[in-house]
Amino acid sequence: MAAPWWRHCRRWSTYCLNPLLVETGWCFNTRSVSSVSRTSWSVWSRNEVQPPSSTQPNLKPLICGNRLKSRLPFSALQSCCCRTIHSDTKPKDPFSLAQKDLTTLYDDIKKELFVSKHELKHLCDYYFDGKGKAIRPMIVVLMARALNIHSNRAGDLLPGQKAVAMISEMIHTASLVHDDVIDGSDKRRGKRTINEVWGEKKAILVGDFILSTASMALARIGNITVVKVLSQVIEDLVRGEFMQLGSKENENERFKHYLEKTFKKTASLIANSCKAVSILVNSDPDVHEIAYQYGKNVGIAFQLVDDVLDFTSGANHLGKPSAADLKLGLATGPVLFACQQFPELHAMIMRRFSSNGDVDRAWQYVLQSDGVQQTSYLAQHYCREAIRHISMLQPSPERDALIRLTDMVLNRDK
Repeated sequence: MAAPWWRHCRRWSTYCLNPLLVETGWCFNTRSVSSVSRTSWSVWSRNEVQPPSSTQPNLKPLICGNRLKSRLPFSALQSCCCRTIHSDTKPKDPFSLAQKDLTTLYDDIKKELFVSKHELKHLCDYYFDGKGKAIRPMIVVLMARALNIHSNRAGDLLPGQKAVAMISEMIHTASLVHDDVIDGSDKRRGKRTINEVWGEKKAILVGDFILSTASMALARIGNITVVKVLSQVIEDLVRGEFMQLGSKENENERFKHYLEKTFKKTASLIANSCKAVSILVNSDPDVHEIAYQYGKNVGIAFQLVDDVLDFTSGANHLGKPSAADLKLGLATGPVLFACQQFPELHAMIMRRFSSNGDVDRAWQYVLQSDGVQQTSYLAQHYCREAIRHISMLQPSPERDALIRLTDMVLNRDK
């Protein structure tokens, strides 16, 4: 019988942190990877990354330093993940490279959302104030340009590709409005939430309106396959939210449940948006898969880092209260990893940290464990998978910027 998932995760990261191996500059080689029982990975869903195959070249270290004993800053631990993986030339800053394509993003969205009723218009424009990071449309436009070059076309965006970038931001923002209602949040992006200012009923209606407007813009693209791909995102968002409302009694199923929920709520939008822009320029399914896999792996890594920041970054950095996930009754990666050192957490997870003192005790257990570091290692692994896929495209500044983006995902502090 295969051992529980966490034993192999801990074996994997413990091996990588062997001081002798770190000192020699290697985390593990192909023999050490293939020695991990293949059946132990069966708990990972088809949407999750698979372990490196024995035919892949040697991998470089995932982390620098000793587990628990390391006192390096968290960003320093992360920074050694992806920088030596690819070319010698320094990639351009992703934000600078995508800036031209995103200059009119929020103006275009406001035009789509234009209504004569003043209050509804004000609510719709509330989060489209130009102060968001626009991570998702940035990834989409960089992916589109990289794919256009790969497909022997000019790098400039096609009208449909530009529309996908806009639609991705609209779907994302609508999901945030609805999430804030479900979670009872009072702060988002450093400002009061729509439900806090105008009430839950109007917030739900605004989220629905943004989503319906995005659907109309999607239909105008005129490509039925793109419509199907991006419609999957909306289904995944709903399914992911339902998954978040439940808890798995079986300890060995919790991590699979957590990763699948992470894909549906966060990574599906990025993965399918990247796939959509690839469909518009290239008919090769292998190219579509490259774009999809990059978006999926970066999206999961982004959420894993977000879950880490809930324990390592204050509310001033995040724009929302820290320990928010615990207060919502959610067991994220750091908590699930910490369970192996503090079994008391299992009962807390099942009651969703609802008893007096649960949140504070769980917080302390996570900080005393290596749950944060283990989640960081997993995020690094997903970033390496993203790099492996995007590197299959023809060289271009945009492709290299997408590679650099993986390092920025790992090192962000908000």
